[in-house]
Amino acid sequence: MTNIGEWLEDAREQRWGIFVDLVFAIGWVTMVEIIFRVLEGPTWAYYMLMLAGIVAYFGFVTSLEVATDDR
Repeated sequence: MTNIGEWLEDAREQRWGIFVDLVFAIGWVTMVEIIFRVLEGPTWAYYMLMLAGIVAYFGFVTSLEVATDDR
């Protein structure tokens, strides 16, 4: 069994991760919305950029983990 200190540390890390996920998602969707409201691109390109956000998210998280592990 884990002690309470380890449990609290895990809860803080999860909260930070959820916050980073939310900020990234809001930022990505806002960026795509702004681009397509200004440029009025085709619908398929809009959806492709939204899907590209999934790949960008995993790239961002991986680079963030590498950067924090090097510390």
